[in-house]
Amino acid sequence: MLEKTYDSAAVEPKIAKAWDEADAFRAGANAKPGAETFTIVIPPPNVTGSLHMGHALNNTLQDILIRFERMRGKDVLWQPGMDHAGIATQMVVERQLMERQLPGRREMGREAFVDRIWEWKAESGGLIFNQLKRLGASCDWSRERFTMDEGLSEAVLEVFVTLYKQGLIYKDKRLVNWDPKLLTAISDMEVEQLEVNGNLWHFRYPLEPGVTYQYPVAFDEEGKPTEFETRDYIVVATTRPETMLGDTGVAVNPDDERYKAIIGKHVILPIVGRKIPIVADSYADPAAGTGAVKITPAHDFNDFEVGRRAGLRAINVMNVDGTIAIKDNEDFLEGLDHPAALHGAWDRLEGQDRFFARKVIVEIFEEAGLLDKIEPHKHMVPHGDRGGVPIEPRLTDQWWVDNKTLAQPAIASVREGRTNFVPKNWENTYFQWMENIQPWCISRQLWWGHQIPAWYGPDGQVFVEKTEEEALEAAVQHYLSHEGPWKAWVQEKIENYEPGEILVRDEDVLDTWFSSALWPFSTLGWPEKTKELARYYPTSILVTGFDIIPFWVVRMMQMGLHFMRDKEGNGIEPFHTVYIHALVRDKNGQKMSKSKGNVIDPLSLIEEYGADALRFTLAIMAAQGRDVKLDPARIAGYRNFGTKLWNATRFAEMNGMKRDPAFRPEAARQTVNRWILTELSNAVRDVTDALEALRFNDAAGSLYRFVWNQVCDWYLELLKPVFSGEDEQAKAEAQACMAYVLEETYKLLHPFMPFMTEELWAHTDTRDNLLCHADWPASSFVDEVAADEINWLVDLVSGLRSARAEMNVPPSAVAPLIVVGANEVTAFRMRRHEAAIRRLARVENIEPADVAPKGAAQIVVGEATACLPLGSLIDLAAEKARIEKTIAKTEGEMDRIGKKLANEKFVANANPEVVAAERERFAELEIQMANLRTALLRVSEAG
Repeated sequence: MLEKTYDSAAVEPKIAKAWDEADAFRAGANAKPGAETFTIVIPPPNVTGSLHMGHALNNTLQDILIRFERMRGKDVLWQPGMDHAGIATQMVVERQLMERQLPGRREMGREAFVDRIWEWKAESGGLIFNQLKRLGASCDWSRERFTMDEGLSEAVLEVFVTLYKQGLIYKDKRLVNWDPKLLTAISDMEVEQLEVNGNLWHFRYPLEPGVTYQYPVAFDEEGKPTEFETRDYIVVATTRPETMLGDTGVAVNPDDERYKAIIGKHVILPIVGRKIPIVADSYADPAAGTGAVKITPAHDFNDFEVGRRAGLRAINVMNVDGTIAIKDNEDFLEGLDHPAALHGAWDRLEGQDRFFARKVIVEIFEEAGLLDKIEPHKHMVPHGDRGGVPIEPRLTDQWWVDNKTLAQPAIASVREGRTNFVPKNWENTYFQWMENIQPWCISRQLWWGHQIPAWYGPDGQVFVEKTEEEALEAAVQHYLSHEGPWKAWVQEKIENYEPGEILVRDEDVLDTWFSSALWPFSTLGWPEKTKELARYYPTSILVTGFDIIPFWVVRMMQMGLHFMRDKEGNGIEPFHTVYIHALVRDKNGQKMSKSKGNVIDPLSLIEEYGADALRFTLAIMAAQGRDVKLDPARIAGYRNFGTKLWNATRFAEMNGMKRDPAFRPEAARQTVNRWILTELSNAVRDVTDALEALRFNDAAGSLYRFVWNQVCDWYLELLKPVFSGEDEQAKAEAQACMAYVLEETYKLLHPFMPFMTEELWAHTDTRDNLLCHADWPASSFVDEVAADEINWLVDLVSGLRSARAEMNVPPSAVAPLIVVGANEVTAFRMRRHEAAIRRLARVENIEPADVAPKGAAQIVVGEATACLPLGSLIDLAAEKARIEKTIAKTEGEMDRIGKKLANEKFVANANPEVVAAERERFAELEIQMANLRTALLRVSEAG
């Protein structure tokens, strides 16, 4: 006999151990002969990571699909692995060294520091995998991969060298997101925009000597200028005064009448003394600031593009740590054809932090009479998500990938339907990114990661090969085949060669996303032509969040199509479907963040409610295109759903449930059994169809309704008289049918609630296989006549119960049921199920009638009307007054919320989460009002 209550804390570790001992999740487990493959690669979590709600949702959805397809007999592989997470991991270890007062990485040296990271990874890395197992993830854990594994590192080398030799990887000086704290370039993914209260400083840049123009200062009603003043300066507005040291131009809109006369003229840059041009460019917005924009190509991404269009120089005026570098800066000093009027200010700025320099520069402008005004200005400032300081657009030599070329086949793949996004609207995001794609900076100034396989000769010539030996061979061949100053030098070095004498390796490592881009095929053994690669590539479905479409999905598409080819040489997409899930938010719809204090820890939820309850909650709320608003109370509710199934099984055991391998649905004789078997077939169809369409919430919703409503609330209730009756044949059929239905229910529910269902499967019979290896239900039994009859009974009893509840009829009170207009079929059903109706609906007796009696609540069921006389059971006048009072109160609240939502200022200015909550509350009140009006109608009719 089952325990009285389900103890997830005791059961889940036991079931996990059973799966582990059986090696239940290995690739191909439970596959039928000749089965098609179904492959998912896990989005590799960071080796530093721990389970958060995004992971919980993402991996729950993947696991549902994996368990579903495994039970359908496919050759399933769920490939697990972790990402080395360059910046995050290096920061963890550096922090450890600092906390323990040990030498830092610079003192340790590169080799010793990297060894230290490997030690940390062996001891502490991968915590998240144990947490994923706690969630129930059924990956083939024997195939765990790590982006720094030897095999995956070989793939990285192969791709880098190949792309370089094809001209698709190159080195160039361009702007990057630079983190002045971590001293490395970072990706857009690692930049977060934070709103800050700052200022907009208006500076006067003097025009070159002898140049003036007429600036409008007064306008008529039509906006035409009526008064002008002569100016020998132009005012620019900026939020970053410190970058003005690197200005090489001022841009104005070509259609801005205020400045047309001075386009092509020059200003003399204060503090610096450089003569810089005034250029026309549509980037300058006449309505923003002064309409004139300082252009600093080396310190702003938009300015960089303007500078390229206008042919402006790019001058970097900062060191890597964000301090000012001008006095010995050759780029800065070049071309100073006008002596700086404020040259003495350089000493005040040199070596200063950028934000201290900002204050100094503002002071200098004010002292010189060139500060026009200062306006408070709230704006977004990009910060590094790891370093936590504002990033600095920085002009540096970096390695780049020619994204535009690689993007074309990936665009065609989605455009032509070979890879599809679900929901489909995410294709727009994909196309928007791909069709405006920029070169990808792949180098990082770190030590932890895949070191770039590039070596530099004595003259700076670069040699890209997989190994230093191959690079040296290429270098020697290059230098000895070219006459020049290095030929004899290299010849001499070769004769007494020691490593590092001729070539120096690039110190940078590759962006973490570079190795992740190869994930679908590198994890299967590529560049070797392994049997796993031939069997499981391409993968089937990618399940991921929308935020990494540009950073991961796009790049896997590019690399897969470029390197994986069919016999005809066509690129092979890494997956045919990309399922994009939404965010998990708190119960109020707010994004979770530590600063808000609303972060929900999935491990705490698992400890409190069990993994199954969390998984089912996430699944039933995972509607396509809608964020998940997670309320722990909902998880408690779905834990009760699991308890309902547990109790149903226990009830069945107490009533002699017997699994009969010979039981066949079509042989069942009792109407109630044929009904539940029909509903089971409907549930199998609905759940299967929903999972195939990736409608997880619909699949879970169908299961909830079938298990809770049809099996537990009705089927078991309708069987009680059978179990207590004298008909042993009927009892035996009911016991076997109930066992069959529960067994098939465990299968249907297993992908969603694997722990409890595996426990129930093992407990209710002696079986040779685990539930995770059982065949997916394929029930096709249908008896529409039986289904119509029992569903009629359910509708009738439900209607009667609702009427009693709406009018506060005491549970103990009984009344006769008067039936009007029943045809022969309904009359037969009334007689046949009279005992059930009387018991379940608290009906005294059932009487036919030609007209509805006065003072009765009426329920229409089919062609008949069921009338429940209630005048003698409740005070109809008092009940009517109570309902009317509740309606008035509800109307008042709806009116209050309605006015707020109709207020455009409220909708525009209020927190979006607050607006969404108000709309949700209004929708709830609308439903409540509809129910109240129905109740009022019934009590009015009864009176």
